[in-house]
Amino acid sequence: MYHLFRSLYLHATSKEEYSVLLLGLDNAGKTTLMTQIRALYNTTSSSVDPAAGSTGDLPASSTAGDTVPTVGQNVATIDLPNMYLKIWDVGGQMTLRRLWTSYYKSCHAIVFVVDSSDLGQLEKEADALLTPQTPGGPRQWHARRKSSYAIPPEADAETPEKPPPTPITPSIVSSSFERGRFDECRAVLENVLGHEDTSGIPVLVLANKQDREDAVEVVRIKEGFVRPVFEGEKGEMIRDSRVLPVSALKATGVKEAVEWIRSRVVWNKTSRPPVMR
Repeated sequence: MYHLFRSLYLHATSKEEYSVLLLGLDNAGKTTLMTQIRALYNTTSSSVDPAAGSTGDLPASSTAGDTVPTVGQNVATIDLPNMYLKIWDVGGQMTLRRLWTSYYKSCHAIVFVVDSSDLGQLEKEADALLTPQTPGGPRQWHARRKSSYAIPPEADAETPEKPPPTPITPSIVSSSFERGRFDECRAVLENVLGHEDTSGIPVLVLANKQDREDAVEVVRIKEGFVRPVFEGEKGEMIRDSRVLPVSALKATGVKEAVEWIRSRVVWNKTSRPPVMR
């Protein structure tokens, strides 16, 4: 009888706990984001608005940018009205990425942080467009340039006509980028999505550092980087995903990101059951 009452008591007083994996290249801003989440959500229960699922008007951390690269992992547990979110910030250095796979099986969602200022700038004369090749068929990327390939009337009639622009596939869309870590970021995200233990779990891509003047617009990151990866061979099994703009330094967009994760892990709880704590 004691064990029965004890089990009922623990069930009544416990809450669901979900693990969230925070990934991205080194210097993407993961640790700064973690610091802001701690500042916004690690509060007493009286500071939490149960209806909104947030912490109201709590100030962002003024020292969030004073971080050092994570060697290993940082862990933070935030107490929400109906659950705990346990966030794992794992180092993004190349030597540490091989450790990520050990977290995949037990996590309930993945947040992939992208440095918007380190993807390179799109060519001024080209605009990458995603256009359907055939109805219901695969999509291809085309570079639409301002210069025309038509020969002016006054040109020599014997001058051969220049060929039209050649369609380029998502695998070489990075040619539209002049510099930055576009290729590396894409390869890492593809590896994450291609692992069998990440199949079916929610994935949130955060376009960080949107407060910087040299940041690539989130719409271009979504169309020129994220969409081709998710629609590719390695990302086809990932269905529940979103791209959001954030500034970890300014804490803008952080609450929206946490709220999306909160709603999606609950939606996916049948596939990835939480731990009762």
